[in-house]
Amino acid sequence: MSKETIPYKIYLNESEMPTQWYNLRADMKIKPAPLLNPGTGKPMTAEELGVVFCSDLVQQELDNDTKYFAIPDEILSFYKMYRPSPLVRAYCLEEKLKTPAKIYYKFEGNNTSGSHKLNSAIAQAYYAKKQGLKGVTTETGAGQWGTALSMACAYLGLDCKVFMVKCSYEQKPFRREVMRTYGASVTPSPSMETEVGRRINQAHPGTTGSLGCAISEAVEVAVKSEGYRYVLGSVLNQVLLHQSVIGLEAKAACDKYGIKPDLIIGCAGGGSNLGGLIAPFMGEKLRGEADYRFIAVEPASCPSFTRGIYAYDFCDTGMVCPLAKMYTLGSDFIPSPNHAGGLRFHGMSSILSELYDEGLMEARAVKQTDVFDAAEYFARCEGILPAPESSHAIRVALDEAIKCRETGEEKTILFGLTGTGYFDMVAYEKYHDGKMDDYIPTDEELAVYRAKLPKIG
Repeated sequence: MSKETIPYKIYLNESEMPTQWYNLRADMKIKPAPLLNPGTGKPMTAEELGVVFCSDLVQQELDNDTKYFAIPDEILSFYKMYRPSPLVRAYCLEEKLKTPAKIYYKFEGNNTSGSHKLNSAIAQAYYAKKQGLKGVTTETGAGQWGTALSMACAYLGLDCKVFMVKCSYEQKPFRREVMRTYGASVTPSPSMETEVGRRINQAHPGTTGSLGCAISEAVEVAVKSEGYRYVLGSVLNQVLLHQSVIGLEAKAACDKYGIKPDLIIGCAGGGSNLGGLIAPFMGEKLRGEADYRFIAVEPASCPSFTRGIYAYDFCDTGMVCPLAKMYTLGSDFIPSPNHAGGLRFHGMSSILSELYDEGLMEARAVKQTDVFDAAEYFARCEGILPAPESSHAIRVALDEAIKCRETGEEKTILFGLTGTGYFDMVAYEKYHDGKMDDYIPTDEELAVYRAKLPKIG
């Protein structure tokens, strides 16, 4: 279609919003490997998982066959406060790049929490409320997940305890205060308030923390507190299920205007945004109905896909969670304190790990300064200040658009703009002042963590 017939922002009507979540696992020929009990080495049962997670979420986690799950009316009503989110044609960016490529981005930052995380936060809080719980515990990296969950818990009247990765707690005080405004308690992790936190601090004095550390603390508190369960903002099957609303909307908007992406790009930390964005498109690829290229973009400082190995590993540093088969750097790996806090997880979603292992998607690792180069360029063209996490996808989208300029190919590029960066100004300050580094772990460093992986087939 011509420029005149495709608007800058494509909005669906409320009646066109998805009313079901799509379970990508149902179309996967090889299913993701099951979570294992670290004590027995056997697949986790619903009863075992129910000690940590809400019962309805456990069923979603374990179900590899049900293709669609109905979104409860209460969650749909909440979604309508900020969904459907726009699919934006980046005309200004295309013009500045002088590229023949058509660039689109699915913008998930138009809600108070500032990111896509709210899509799963309200779902998980809803099921906790339905179960009659007092509250939930969780971890957060950059703070988008913690902010989203605190907002959802405030809406439903649940208590919310957040363990925030220490370097992000210090780098992003305003996001921390948003969580507290919504009523959440926020603790820098690793803390001295839990057994596992004290153990990690003793083993790694002065550590800046990691998502794996924060997960361990949140799980410990949930298990020891009556009426509480643990909820997670990424990685798990249930989270990718809820986030499929992103891809379903993007696909519906594309179909509405006859747009077919050649290339779909998303940042990847644990996999929630990427998995949600690509879900319906990957489903078509798996069913042989259409073909697309998918690229996961991760930090060079925490390269789970590009330098990790596909193996069973703990999801947390304290080794209290089940074992998941995933691309991992080792649960003891603590990345450098880069500013993309939401991408500092040592592993990757089991769903995405299986797809990557089968060669159905690609992965690239990018340096922090290159990411912020792209973030600033995008902000000056499109008028949105992107989150550091989102800017990883922007970096590769720009690279691909520049390739099109050099080759003359007219590709259609779609990427996920997961959120805004208005609470990440310390990161932008470091970048502008030339104080941002590009630390990349050596092969020798990664080998140390790899040697500690659980000895499971």
